[in-house]
Amino acid sequence: MRNANTAPRLALSALLAATAITAVPALAAEAADAAADAPGAAAANDIVVTARRRQESVQDVPIAVAVVGAAQIEQTGAYNLNRLQQLQPTVQFYSSNPRNTSINIRGLGAPLGLTNDGIEQGVGVYIDQVYYNRVAATTLDFVDVEQVEVLRGPQGTLYGKNTTAGAINITTRDPSFDYEGRAEVSIGNYGFKQGKASVSGALGDTVAARISLSTTDRNGTIDNVATRQRVNSQDNLGIRGTILWKPSETFRLYLSGDYNVQDPICCAQIYARVGRTQRSANRQYNELVAAYNLLHPDAPYQVPSTDPFDRKTDLDAELRARNEHGGASLRAEWDLGAGTLTSVTAYRYWDWQPANDRDFTGLQVNPKVNNPTQQKQYTQELRYAYEGNSFDFVIGAFGFHQNIRTSGIQTYGKDASFWLLSRTVAVPGGPVPLYLNPAVLDGLAANNDIRLKNTSAAVFGKLTWKITDAFSIAPGIRVNYDKKHGIYDSVVTGTSSTGVTAPITFASTDPWTVAQRGVQAPQFFDETFSDWNVSYDITASYKFSPDVLGYATYARSFKSGGLNLNGVPLDAKGVPQVQVAQVDPEKVDHFEVGLKTQFWDRKATFNLTGFWTEVRDYQALVNNGQTSVLRGYLANADKVRTRGVEADFSARPHEQVSFYVNGAYTDATYRKFENAPCPPEFSGGTGTVPGGPGQAGALSPAVCDVSDQWLPGISKWAVSYGAEFNVPTSLLSTQGQFYIGWDGSYRSKFSSNASRSIYTDVNGYSLNNLRIGYRNDEGLNVFGWVRNILDKNYFEQLATTPGNTGLIAGQIGDPRTYGVTISAKF
Repeated sequence: MRNANTAPRLALSALLAATAITAVPALAAEAADAAADAPGAAAANDIVVTARRRQESVQDVPIAVAVVGAAQIEQTGAYNLNRLQQLQPTVQFYSSNPRNTSINIRGLGAPLGLTNDGIEQGVGVYIDQVYYNRVAATTLDFVDVEQVEVLRGPQGTLYGKNTTAGAINITTRDPSFDYEGRAEVSIGNYGFKQGKASVSGALGDTVAARISLSTTDRNGTIDNVATRQRVNSQDNLGIRGTILWKPSETFRLYLSGDYNVQDPICCAQIYARVGRTQRSANRQYNELVAAYNLLHPDAPYQVPSTDPFDRKTDLDAELRARNEHGGASLRAEWDLGAGTLTSVTAYRYWDWQPANDRDFTGLQVNPKVNNPTQQKQYTQELRYAYEGNSFDFVIGAFGFHQNIRTSGIQTYGKDASFWLLSRTVAVPGGPVPLYLNPAVLDGLAANNDIRLKNTSAAVFGKLTWKITDAFSIAPGIRVNYDKKHGIYDSVVTGTSSTGVTAPITFASTDPWTVAQRGVQAPQFFDETFSDWNVSYDITASYKFSPDVLGYATYARSFKSGGLNLNGVPLDAKGVPQVQVAQVDPEKVDHFEVGLKTQFWDRKATFNLTGFWTEVRDYQALVNNGQTSVLRGYLANADKVRTRGVEADFSARPHEQVSFYVNGAYTDATYRKFENAPCPPEFSGGTGTVPGGPGQAGALSPAVCDVSDQWLPGISKWAVSYGAEFNVPTSLLSTQGQFYIGWDGSYRSKFSSNASRSIYTDVNGYSLNNLRIGYRNDEGLNVFGWVRNILDKNYFEQLATTPGNTGLIAGQIGDPRTYGVTISAKF
């Protein structure tokens, strides 16, 4: 598996070597802008964005938007969105594996810890104006990126239905008619190796091309003592090519294609801690392990370490996270009068091939909970952007079609009966309780066939009316239609007490079958969802001076409704409760005020934003009541609110000094959610009397009221900061700079569970990175770096595990890493 990408990697290595040989004598063609673009540089007035689907200075756009340029990505090692969040305190990125990934902005976007094919994200991701519906694409490395724009708050008018929290707009470098190239090589501890290269130039008088490659490889940071592997490794490869045809100054045609693959030994969540649930006393984790060891004195079980930061695990099933994305797009831009007509046609595919150990232990409980998924999507956007003296406008239409098929499997092993079944149920007339008979659940398997057809279409328009030179009003509207057709078919096979293996049905009264149904029940449903929705917004902005812009926005937006395609609850006869198969759209009311300023002769930039967002019918995670299934299903919480203040400050008081501080205070809570899933301390009990948190043998409530509790995944306080100091010098007759830079981030405590638990709060932490290097005016940059320099131990996520045993699994962040990077332009 580790050699799957050998041929492309050899090709990339050859290209990097050739590039480096060519670059050394040729470093004179292009002056580097690295000093001006260094992290913390305050030249925000020079940063051009396309946040409103046309090119504008970022300080003139009445939107809360942050921009990370190519130089900052290179210097800080933010080569994917997971690392980018350290620079953007309002972005939250969580990924236990590529399929189970969520991106949130200001605490909104997607329910933490759940991927459901029938539900979409609330943060839109665009690369070169192509919409990426599957967020798994965001776990891949950036390939030849020019800049990343993070648009905060609803962007439903111009960016579509599923941007209730914001949008991430990524732009790659265009082909150049002048020959140019870039190469970058990094090496570090944990066997870290990363290479990037791009070459661009003319193929004729009207045609130019660009090809870019990126590869990242790193050993895992966790030692699996069961398989003798280093797990949670990195193994990424990306290739991107673009051809530009420019027959005239008014017409441009871009044909782009890309291929991206990850194939690491991943992804492991390991023993983090144990908490008491309301399950009976002898069914708690510590008691279960002790009882298991009494039954297996020759092979007792012991977790490798109860300190997760020893970085040891004993997961005994195969781990794989092969994540493949690719596609092609055709973008045409035609300048017509005072406007530009743009057409973007795209096809994308996604192939997900996982292997997991979902019991999070070295026991044979759930050796497989895999959901291989294939997706194809087609998009077409057509828009016209006009710029005039008294008004600007953008009008357009968008179409989208997607096919998804997930062929899931969930199996149970020889330890599943002991771990998951009640210790009080015995075979009628027999002396052996079911939990002591491994054969009851051993070999139980669910084969799931999940299919979705997803079609949507929209028309939209945005007007900016320049009432005076200083005052503008910008209303916008988008009308959207959605239709989704989904099928969920789960066939469960088990062995009866007579030794016959057959599909599980609800007609059987065999005690083994009854026990198996309580763990994994079959179901089938076929549902269709369709809906019309209207998004609209209005923004008023005023230029108090050339360097001071104030604005206020109201937006009404929505996130598409959908289908629960992870299964729904069953009644006593095994009939799916299809009334919860459909999930209503989220309805969002958003208010925002902002101030964008530059001062000190434009050496400093300070932007301030206040926001208040209310969401009705918030798509939240609830339980399905089954013993061993980690995934619940989605339902609509009555009301959620997120509000806060954000500040971004950067300054370059001198050519040798730059610094920045970005901060966010976010208060994100359920305002009304009375039928929420209960946290683990109120789960698993089957007694007769309700009890307190973690009281063994109590009667657990069916639902819990979590109104006024925190939304998961969002810290109240988040800050990113950094500074760089350089010393001009002449080296080998070339002008350059020695420099030292520091970048850091902090976030306060946050909840890592759908309903806040006393066991799954993640404590606040700060991460700090150092870099020291030399760069010159001809494009050479050599620097050493240390990330997480203080070697901070921290969790990225905490999660409950099957069976309500109280075991909490954790995903731990990277330890201290260090290395050297060499890059060149020519």
